[in-house]
Amino acid sequence: MTTENPVAAKLRESGLRVTAPRLAVFNVVDKKAHIPAEDVASDVRAQLGTVSTQTVYDALRTLVEVGLISRLEPAGHPALYETRIGDNHHHVVCRECGRVEDVSCAIGEAPCLDAAEDHGFTIDEAEIVYWGTCPDCAKSAAATKAAESPPR
Repeated sequence: MTTENPVAAKLRESGLRVTAPRLAVFNVVDKKAHIPAEDVASDVRAQLGTVSTQTVYDALRTLVEVGLISRLEPAGHPALYETRIGDNHHHVVCRECGRVEDVSCAIGEAPCLDAAEDHGFTIDEAEIVYWGTCPDCAKSAAATKAAESPPR
């Protein structure tokens, strides 16, 4: 008796045909959170050999549409993909290097925030992106500033 690949089972449960590119794309995104499509394509090619960029983009789009992965689009950065879904988490992005990290829900249950004005919408999700400087970039900036300061 063979046990089905859990990713293949997720694809089937979502009504998708199981294909090598879809499996590879999901596995790459699952291993590297906040990964841009170009990196997904490179890693998939390393696994499968020749795979078109369009095939990778199609697989990413399809996996997002069925809710197996999510897409994050920080302003001024390429879209990023991750498999952390369904928990309404947020993100923090470094303004210097673009590093992205997950931030658990700000407060309470989804959607984490109550809108002051909902305009009649039934709101079920709040997407928040915090911006700042990561510890590595802050340390580097402090070191650069110290090196540039004239001695007293």
